Amino acid sequence: MSWRTLSGIYLKDSLKDAVEQAIVDEVSIGNKVRICIGTDSQVKGSIIEFATVIVFIRPKNGGFMFLHKEQVTGKMAIRDRMMAEVTRSIETTYQLQEVFDKYDIRPEVHADINTSPSFKSHQALQDAMGYILGMGYAFRAKPHAFASTSCANKVL
Repeated sequence: MSWRTLSGIYLKDSLKDAVEQAIVDEVSIGNKVRICIGTDSQVKGSIIEFATVIVFIRPKNGGFMFLHKEQVTGKMAIRDRMMAEVTRSIETTYQLQEVFDKYDIRPEVHADINTSPSFKSHQALQDAMGYILGMGYAFRAKPHAFASTSCANKVL
């Protein structure tokens, strides 16, 4: 997987090493770091584009993110697409768990799923919440899931 910064610079190190170095850099200058991971998708004809982001929040001091984009061909029902987003976020978070444990960081997994039953994405809410909480991660859905609803959405 090729990860990059928002400005388009591809990470030279592995994702794990880059995330660890970002945490070390932030802590060394006195910043406490909150990490949120989320995925969003868009259907463009027969192609579904996914964007996964790792957002580093410096409370009261901005933030930055790493991102990865991918495309798949085919059609997915809305519930399946929402769960594909959640799966990408969980896989990324799990891949980085050793780093999070080392620095005592509890990542949040953000799902681009609406908590209001009047929206189509709501049908995946219980499954997504169970999956994320079952993995031991903090769960956020709309309107509190900015990593997926704002950050990942921005790069699609």
